[in-house]
Order: sequence, then structure tokens, then C-alpha cells
Amino acid sequence: MQKLRLGGVVLGLIVALFGATLPLRAQETTPKRDWGAVNDYIIQLQRARVERLGKTAYDLVLTDIAISGNSRERVQQLRNSEGGPKLVVAYMSIGQAANFQYYWQSGWTSGHPAWIGEPDGTWAGDFWVHYWDPAWQEIILTGEDSYLDRIIDLGFDGVLLDRVDAATYYEEQGRETAYREMADFVIAIAEHARERSPEFGVFTINGEDIALRFPDYMDAVTGILVEDLYYGYPRDHEPSPPEWTAEREQMLDRWVAAGKLVLTVDYTLRPEQIDDAYKRSQARGYIPYCADRGLSRTLIHKGHEPD
Repeated sequence: MQKLRLGGVVLGLIVALFGATLPLRAQETTPKRDWGAVNDYIIQLQRARVERLGKTAYDLVLTDIAISGNSRERVQQLRNSEGGPKLVVAYMSIGQAANFQYYWQSGWTSGHPAWIGEPDGTWAGDFWVHYWDPAWQEIILTGEDSYLDRIIDLGFDGVLLDRVDAATYYEEQGRETAYREMADFVIAIAEHARERSPEFGVFTINGEDIALRFPDYMDAVTGILVEDLYYGYPRDHEPSPPEWTAEREQMLDRWVAAGKLVLTVDYTLRPEQIDDAYKRSQARGYIPYCADRGLSRTLIHKGHEPD
């Protein structure tokens, strides 16, 4: 994926014509973002199209940076589409690296560079990373051409951080500081993003227990997306274990009490299960959605249409 950038000649003309003295990034105007007004959402990470999603009335769209086509105007088109205004959030994995991403270099593999860990084992091409390593954080956050800055430059309203559960993965391997290091990484992402783009949204996928260990992490994030809460674990289209669901609900209720958005995605397309997942989520103050695990379709469920 490539980033939209203005060339030096264009930037020079802007400076000459308008007397700008600050970096272009510092002069971005940011739209009003009312996260508290969100009451429905959709997530589609594959085969997402601005024209198709734009016709829906969802308040919030979680999608991949590729939907922009490297154009800030495409993101704005979706934000102000015919189905109504939308907040648009881009996916970014911070606990794993992928060999199909723009930053991946020829010859990289587990242990080379040293911050690349073992393969995921489920998702081909994904590798666990030492997310505390400055070299990885440079790619995601601190580098001149960081992944986060690409997302902000393209005009997205927020970022959806995947594989924060790498904290659990590494703690189970004996790294005692794993949770604190992930919390610090997410907080740094939030701080940098909001310096550039006020009210920028920061969401995580799962990892709901991190916020219960570290209140500063809870303060930093806008909300959380949780998978398989009612359906989909360990198999799609089947109920998740009741005790597992109850344990997660107890944690997520604390997110709701803290004023955070809790988004649920259950992996089922069976109508009776969709109805049940929506009912149970909404009863606890969560915002539900149901999908195929590939997250590749623009779905509107009968009886649960976005308003």
C-alpha cells in the first residue's frame, strides 16, 4: 500500500503562495468526530468498496487502508456518502507483521531482523513481532513514513489496532513486561495521532484485559472490537462457551462503564443466531455486528438495519 504525499515542488508552491511556515501535516483541518453518537457499525477488511459502503447508513466503518486507493479524496467521499455521514477507521496490526505489507523487505523471516518472531501458524504470511523493539515501532509509529502517519495523512478518523493480544502471547513465554510494553505502545500511538489529528479514534481488537491492568491504557483508547463473544469460538456459526462469554462480559461491562465504545463481531450468518447476538449485545450497551470471518462482504441483516 502506498501513501498519498505532496511532492516538494507542490509544497513549495503552497508555501510561496500562502506564506506557510509550519509543516503541511501541522496545518491539517480536522472534522468534528462524535464517537458517542455511534450506534451501529460495519467491519469489512477485504474487497471493500467506497461506493457500496457509502450507500449504507452505518455510523462507523472499520476497513483497510487499501479502500483509499492512495487518495484522501476517496476517504472523504466515504465519510460524506449518500447513506449519511460516517466515521472511517483503518486497520493496522501492531503485534504481528505481514509479508504482504508495504514495509516488508526481501530476505526477512523469523529472526531476521531480530524483532521478527515465529510465524502465526494460522494466518499465512503473518509473524509475531517484538513490538517493544524500536525498529518495529519505527515502522508503525516513529518513522518519517510510519504506518500510522499514512493513515492520518489519508484522512481516516481513527485506527483499529490488531494483535494487541501479542501481550498475552509473550507473557506466556515468560516476558514479565509484555503487558506494560503493549500498553505503552498503544498509549504512544494514541498520543501521536491526537497531536496531529484531534479526537482521532483509537480502537483495539480484543485484549480487553489490558485495560483492566492499566487504567492509563483505558484512558487512551476510544473503544474495543471483540470477536466471537456469543458465536464463533472455536467454530463459526456455533455458540461460544457460556463460561468464556460470561468472563468476557464482566470485563467488557467495565469498558462500557468507563464510557468506551464496545463493538462486538460474531462470526455467524444464521438468522436466529444473529438475532440473539444483537439482542444480547445491545442489552449490555455493546454495539453488535455479525459477519463471515473473512470480513469480505457488505452485510445488512434483516431486522437490524443501520439507521
